[in-house]
Amino acid sequence: MKTTSPQVALVTGASSGIGKATTLTLAHAGFTVIGTSRDTSRIAPGNGVAFLDLDVTSDESVASVVEQVLERFGRLDVLVNNAGLGIDGAAEEISMAQTQSLFDVNVFGLIRMTKAVLPHMRTRGSGRIINVSSVAGFVPNPFMANYVATKHAVEGYSESLDHEVREYGVRVLRVQPGPVNTSFDANQIQADTPLAVYAHRRGVFEDVMRETMRGGEDPADVAKVIATAAADPKPKLRYTAGSTAARVSVLRRIAPARAFDRSVRKLNRMVD
Repeated sequence: MKTTSPQVALVTGASSGIGKATTLTLAHAGFTVIGTSRDTSRIAPGNGVAFLDLDVTSDESVASVVEQVLERFGRLDVLVNNAGLGIDGAAEEISMAQTQSLFDVNVFGLIRMTKAVLPHMRTRGSGRIINVSSVAGFVPNPFMANYVATKHAVEGYSESLDHEVREYGVRVLRVQPGPVNTSFDANQIQADTPLAVYAHRRGVFEDVMRETMRGGEDPADVAKVIATAAADPKPKLRYTAGSTAARVSVLRRIAPARAFDRSVRKLNRMVD
């Protein structure tokens, strides 16, 4: 009797939050799952998920992990680019070195991973690359300008690349969560040149963000959307994840620009 081996999925940034939930959801759905993190020694084994150390800012580390997966399993069907960083502060307060580090993970790390898996997927004539973006990929957010810029870059790269590789059986999709109840806000990099002029308004933003994150979606709900994108027979270019993301997506498309601008300022308790 002919048997079909399970599809293989590789998930970056899998030690916690959305990434961890995604590994569990994909494993439950029947995928062979490899999760990655900078240091997987702190991750308890089990749940049918294998783990590998990965630094998405290193060409050598990326190439090594993809090679290990292909040698062990002989295939790679789904890549979930989830690894990412946040940064807290006004754009003027964040140094160029910090900005470059942020882009190296959120954008260039995603591109490194994508370039590493594309030759295999293209040769096999099938594959899914799922990039975890954000509502920040299509709306502004004060005191997150540099982070928002990375997510806008992910949006443009993903949609453009999908046109290039679709004829080879490979799809590049985006999942756009709204606020998610994780430790993302607590783990953000702090701006290295804080300025007194922004201190009060930055503090207000941090309060808003804490409240928004604690009331955000369960990471497991976002993981279910990622799993849907991985298996959807007729994949969509983008999948919003959660009620907030869906609502903001609609408002961005239909609300007059001035009204949407006012809503952003109101949400962030800013004055005109």
